[in-house]
Amino acid sequence: MAAKKKGESKLVDCRARIDALDEQILKLLSERGAAAAEIGRLKAADGTPVYAPDRESEILKKLRERNPGPFPDSVLAAVYRELMSGSFLLERPLRIAFLGPRGSFSHLAASGKFGASVEYEPVADISAIFDEIEREHADFGVVPVENSIGGGIIDTLDALANTGVKICAEILRRIHHNLLSRVPLTKVQRVYSKPEVFEQCKQWLMETGLLDKTIAVASTSKAAEQASAEACAAAIGSTLAAELYDLPIQCPRVEDDPQNVTRFFVLGRRAPGRTGADKTAVVFATAHKAGALVDVLNVFRDEGVNLTMITSRPSRRRQWEYNFFVDAEGHAEDANVHRALARVQELCVFVNVLGSFPRAAEAF
Repeated sequence: MAAKKKGESKLVDCRARIDALDEQILKLLSERGAAAAEIGRLKAADGTPVYAPDRESEILKKLRERNPGPFPDSVLAAVYRELMSGSFLLERPLRIAFLGPRGSFSHLAASGKFGASVEYEPVADISAIFDEIEREHADFGVVPVENSIGGGIIDTLDALANTGVKICAEILRRIHHNLLSRVPLTKVQRVYSKPEVFEQCKQWLMETGLLDKTIAVASTSKAAEQASAEACAAAIGSTLAAELYDLPIQCPRVEDDPQNVTRFFVLGRRAPGRTGADKTAVVFATAHKAGALVDVLNVFRDEGVNLTMITSRPSRRRQWEYNFFVDAEGHAEDANVHRALARVQELCVFVNVLGSFPRAAEAF
């Protein structure tokens, strides 16, 4: 009995200490908010964008370097992302376009990046996100660019080939697919989702006999919306879609690879400054002659620029002509990257530097 009372007394003391710390935290948060509001006024005066990916990267890097524990870096990053989201609200509310409807993985990635204090605009297709940025109807857009299993996202690559928008950040999002339905697995007659999702869940679909029952739609949230309106239908989508469309999760995490990650680009109208841990995205078309692509790749090698991604798509200008997309380590303002891009311009018939942006530290 004495030990129990002693334990209860310690619990009361610990809670009192937390209450006192919360008072201090609240005071500091208010002071931080006031400073953010002042920054907003200064930005408004000179036209500086509200969201600064390079500044965000700097803050999160310092958190990782100075974190004394016991919270892991991911917890502090989540807390500070919401703080920064609240700061956007104090400076000027941001409008973020994403591939809708609500509940898509793009929605999940966007909300994880920008938090709860911005306005989200679902659009019908990926090309429309680019349009919203160019027309200044949205401040930023979030588009999927590649998946660790399925590879490049065709609609995004095609839109990037002919655009004036800039890539200003990247997001690495762990993707867990779930079978959503109001009926058990044995009664499912149709499964809706994106073609890329079916590819990422192909082995599971084969094992459960659902592969021949798949129907492709534009997005995972559209799939959930469709399944919610039909009997004996299911969708493969996110937990957010399950919540928004009131669809029970019949089978969680049905992706073939549990390490499944999708990379998203944040699109804007201005590229951020250097952080020291950047990437530069470029699309180019080579001259139609033997060894032309090798000549371009050798430029990056000679300048010591590492390429982290290379893929191609038909250019649509002429038959059998291709656009090549590369991600290069470094910022376009770095001396070696700058020299490489200048030399590539001389070798290619078309070059578009899509933007330099902070390298994502880890998937969340």
